[in-house]
Amino acid sequence: MSEKQPTTLESAKPPSVPLVPFSKVLAVTSGKGGVGKTFVSANLAAALAKRGLRVLVLDADLGLANLDVVLNLYPKITLHDVFTGKAKLEQAIIKAPGGFSVLLAGSGMVEYSRLTPEVRDDFLRIMSGLVPHYDVLLLDTGAGISDVVLFAVSLASEVLVVATPEPTSLTDAYATIKVLVGQQGRKAVRLIVNQTARLGDGRAITAQLQQVLDRFVTSEPGHSVKLLHLGDIPADPMVRQAVMKRQLLMQTMPGCPAGLAISQLAAKVMETVLPQQP
Repeated sequence: MSEKQPTTLESAKPPSVPLVPFSKVLAVTSGKGGVGKTFVSANLAAALAKRGLRVLVLDADLGLANLDVVLNLYPKITLHDVFTGKAKLEQAIIKAPGGFSVLLAGSGMVEYSRLTPEVRDDFLRIMSGLVPHYDVLLLDTGAGISDVVLFAVSLASEVLVVATPEPTSLTDAYATIKVLVGQQGRKAVRLIVNQTARLGDGRAITAQLQQVLDRFVTSEPGHSVKLLHLGDIPADPMVRQAVMKRQLLMQTMPGCPAGLAISQLAAKVMETVLPQQP
């Protein structure tokens, strides 16, 4: 499949609530900020695009958007303009370095930091227009469990939680997964462990978190969740260099340890997460 820019996007009237999550939509989320969630979203998108998929990343962190900073983009039209009717959806979609498309939120959208009925309907309308035109949509959500974040996650068929081995990150990841199970009935959540020090750390952390979930979450009636280890990204000085230069690691140093790990993540996403393409 070749990457191509959609020419027309539908603006179908959304239902009042999403009956089921959108297929091909993956939410990349985290319990706390600073764990590399946006870095993972952008570079995973580049790795998937390199494998021939039509990919779009939607900056779903409406209050503190920073995907534009990571990609060194200066959009003239953002999601805010689409929400307010100042621009059409297709006008806000731009090409990012790495061969994928992005829909940027624009930082400081305070009026969209709470889930009002208007925000909900706008989000649903935009998602309905985007999904038919891409092989995969990545929602780069905000951190934490605000109502806007949880609503964005509810639109995704799969959830990728990014965490680091630090105790505070793991505690917040556990809290996030607990809410997703309790409020959304999630039966499976996939974990990406960033900044690992040793090979195998991610699997060990996943097993530890699963034990805690089994003890305190799945023991409750009607609650069960399988925490699936999607992969690790090792601590790598090349990551910081790429971030400071506002460049994609998958473009500047794809052969470094972190770059190779993200390539493996993309392969696993295609094999085990996305619906099989005909």
